[in-house]
Amino acid sequence: MGINYLRSGIVLDSLLKALTLAMSILPEEIPVAFTTFMALGAWRLMKMGIVVKQMKTVETLGSATVICTDKTGTITQNKMALAKLFTLKTGNIVNTKDILGDNEKELITTSMWASEPIPFDPMEIAIHNAYGTLTDNDERPNYKMVHEYPLGGKPPMMTHVFQDDEGNQIIAAKGAPEAIIAVANLTTSEIEMIQNTLTELGKDGYRMLAVGMAIFEGEDYPKEQQDFKFDFKGIIAFYDPPKENISQVLKDFDSAGIQVKLVTGDNANTAMAIAKQINFKGYEKCISGDELMQLTDTELQEKVKHINVFSRMFPDAKLRIVNALKKNNEVVAMTGDGVNDGPALKASHIGIAMGKKGTEIAKQAASLILVDDDLSRMVDAVAMGRKIYTNLKKAIQYIISIHIPIILTVFIPLALRWIYPNIFSPSHVIILELIMGPTCSIIFENEPLEKNLMFKKPRPFSTTFFNYKELTTSVIQGLAITIGALTIYQYTVAVGFSENTTRTMVFTMLIVANIFLTLVNRSFYYSIFTTLKYKNNLVPLIIGLTIILSLAIIYIPMLATFFEFESLTLSQLGLTILIGAISVLWYEFVKAAKRTKKKV
Repeated sequence: MGINYLRSGIVLDSLLKALTLAMSILPEEIPVAFTTFMALGAWRLMKMGIVVKQMKTVETLGSATVICTDKTGTITQNKMALAKLFTLKTGNIVNTKDILGDNEKELITTSMWASEPIPFDPMEIAIHNAYGTLTDNDERPNYKMVHEYPLGGKPPMMTHVFQDDEGNQIIAAKGAPEAIIAVANLTTSEIEMIQNTLTELGKDGYRMLAVGMAIFEGEDYPKEQQDFKFDFKGIIAFYDPPKENISQVLKDFDSAGIQVKLVTGDNANTAMAIAKQINFKGYEKCISGDELMQLTDTELQEKVKHINVFSRMFPDAKLRIVNALKKNNEVVAMTGDGVNDGPALKASHIGIAMGKKGTEIAKQAASLILVDDDLSRMVDAVAMGRKIYTNLKKAIQYIISIHIPIILTVFIPLALRWIYPNIFSPSHVIILELIMGPTCSIIFENEPLEKNLMFKKPRPFSTTFFNYKELTTSVIQGLAITIGALTIYQYTVAVGFSENTTRTMVFTMLIVANIFLTLVNRSFYYSIFTTLKYKNNLVPLIIGLTIILSLAIIYIPMLATFFEFESLTLSQLGLTILIGAISVLWYEFVKAAKRTKKKV
C-alpha cells in the first residue's frame, strides 16, 4: 500500500492495489484442498465397505507399517464345522462324519449344555445343530438355566447350570483346554494323553474346546466357576477354513512393505498350523500371552520385531503388543471384534472393527469399521490412504508453484516502477483463484493410484508434509513461470503494445502455464505422455472449462471491457501459449533424468 500511495497519492486506489497483492499471496486453496481430500476420501472408503469414524484416519492409513489381525473371521471364514471328538473314556479321536458311540454323543450333549441356550456364536450354533441331529429325545425344552458363569479367566472358560422341574441339575463347562484341565480331577497319565491329543489336533489347525461336567448339591453356588470340581469329558475340535483370498492379501501387504502380526486367542499349535496353511511369514515362531507378560518392555520391543504369531492372547497382552510396536516407531493398525479388544483398538493408530461380528464396544473404540469383515479391504484402504496423501501433496505443490508467479507478477512491476505497475486488479486475481481452486481440489483428488505406489515402503509417520527437495521443486517451477510471465510483459512493452494488451497476454500466459502445470504435476516421476493415459474424466472437463472461460473473458466484448482486456491476434495468442508451455514443460526433462537414473 505504501509503494502505491507514494506513487499515486490516492488512498482508495492504494488500498485496492494492496488488496490485490494480499489476495495473490494468501493460499486459501490449501485448507480447502485438505478438507476436500479428506472428506472425499472418507466417502470413497465408505463405497468400498469401510466406514471411517475419524477424518484423520484417512490420511494415516497410508503410513501403516504393521497390521495386527485376529484369526477367526479375519484370516479364516468363521464357519465353524464340528470336525473331531476326543473322549477321555475311550482315548480315541473320532471324526464326526463317522458313526458315533455313546461316549461321543454324551460329549456333544455336555458341550450343548455348556453353550448358550439360544446360540449366536458360530461354534455354539454348530454344537446345538450336532445335538439336534444326534438326539432322539431333545431335553432342551425340559430344562432352564438357573445360574451362569460368563466367559472369564486366563485361559477362559464358561459354566452353565440348568435345572428341570423335578430339581435335576446339570452343570456343564467348556473353554480352553488348559482352563478345564486346571479344574478337573485328572491323573498325570490322563493329562499327558490330553496334551498329546491337543498337539495332534492343533497341528492340523483345529480350534479346540475342552468340556467338563460337575456334580453339586444345593443351590448356594460357588462364587467362582473354578471352585467346582469337574469331570473332564473330552475335547471338541472345530475346523474353520482360511479365506480363499487371504494368501493374496498377505502378499499384497508384503509388497507394500507392511508387516502382518497374527494375534489370536487360540493355542500355539492351532495358530501356527493355520498360519502355515496360508503361507504366513514367520509362522514357525510363536509366543503366548503368559510368556509375553513375563517380558520387560525392552525385551518385548525386541521380540515383536521378529515374532509374527501370538497365541493365547488376552486384553492386557494385546495392549502390550500394540504399545511395544508403537515404541518401535511403527504405525499400528489393529483389527478386533470383541469387548476385550477395546483397549488395543483404542491404543493403536488405526483401530479396525469388524462390521458383521464386531461388538458395539469394539466399533466404538475403533477408528474405522470393515463392513463385510474382509481384510482385503484394508489393502484397498491403505492404497486409498497413500493415494490421498500423494495427491494432496501434488495439489499443494501445484498451489505453491502457481501462487509464486501471481505474487511476483503483481509485486515486481510495482516495486521496480515498471511502465504498467498495476497490471492486475482484484477481479483478475479472483478469476485466477476460481480456475486454480477446482484444478487442485478436483483434478488432483480424482487422480488414480500411481502404479508404483503400493510397491513402496510406507512413509514415516513423523515426516513433515514436504521435504526440502519437494519444496524446492515447487519454488523453482513457480519462478520459471514467473520468468515466462515477466518475459511476455517486457516483450509487449518493447514492441509498444497497450496496457490492456500486455495485461491480456500476461494473464493468458498464466492460464496456459496453469493448464500445463496441472498436466505435468500429475506425476513427479512418470512423463506427461504416461499420465495422459491415466483415467481421470475431470482432466478434460476442467481444462475445457478453463479454456472456454478464458476465451470468453478475452473475446466477448462486454467481459473484455469489464476486465480491461484486449482481443489477441493469432500471433499474440500463439506466443503466450508457447511461452506458457516452455515455462512448465522443462520439468519433463528432470523427470526423464530421474527415470534414467533409476534404470542405471
